[in-house]
Amino acid sequence: MAAPGTGSADRLGVTLLFSLIAHGVLALGLTFEYEKPAPQLPTIDVILVQSANGEAPEKADFLAQANNAGGGTEEKAKRPSEALSSAIPKATAGIAPIQLENGAPRPEPPTDAEMLTTKHSKFSVRTDTAKPDTPTRPAPVEREDDQRKLEMARLTQEIQRESEQYAKRPKRKYISANTKEYEFAAYMRAWVARIERIGNLNYPDEARRQQLHGQLVLTVGLTRDGRVKSVDVIQSSGHKVLDDAAIRIVHLAEPFPALPEDKEKVDELYISRTWQFLPGDILRNR
Repeated sequence: MAAPGTGSADRLGVTLLFSLIAHGVLALGLTFEYEKPAPQLPTIDVILVQSANGEAPEKADFLAQANNAGGGTEEKAKRPSEALSSAIPKATAGIAPIQLENGAPRPEPPTDAEMLTTKHSKFSVRTDTAKPDTPTRPAPVEREDDQRKLEMARLTQEIQRESEQYAKRPKRKYISANTKEYEFAAYMRAWVARIERIGNLNYPDEARRQQLHGQLVLTVGLTRDGRVKSVDVIQSSGHKVLDDAAIRIVHLAEPFPALPEDKEKVDELYISRTWQFLPGDILRNR
């Protein structure tokens, strides 16, 4: 049997232990708090449809990756469960070339002569089958070779014709005020002197009366013998009277001297110059 003082001492010791723990918690400022669960992130329910017709509905029941206006027979909206929600356009069938076989029959050798006879009879009739006239046709490979040879001959003729036409084309040369070739530079100086002399002697009366002044760029084409082939106004003076007067002066000054002999053997010479109708009724060609 235990002593009566033993249970009281144990209870006193336990009481002191809890008292020390309680005072220690208060002294150290330790507190106990209930840990709340982590908040959940918002989610979006998106439906992946197999196909879409591109038509946006006025009021959508679900979110999907594409617009799809569909129908149904239920009163409440339900998630799409069909494998295909709209008609899928069929691919347009292409047009592929169909290889054609050679329809011409192959030539066959004529059959041997046939004889019709009656058994147990002295009378006989001999019938020879007519041999059809089968023209000899070249094999497919031979026909392709013949076709290729014809095409080569045709191309050869075209190349020869183009070469002859190119050889017959006149050789043209273009010069201006800054040319450095001696033969044509000397020819152009003489040409300019002739133009200015004829132009000042035949200065346009209409330009003199209206006191019109200006400059234009003219290109004159000359043949081998010095005849005028073409006159083109490259840059107008702004006055039709002056443009027409320059063209008229060119025709009044022809024929010009024949073109000088050169290594290129030029057939046509084109001279581009600036024509100036200056105050005092003076024509300058630069």
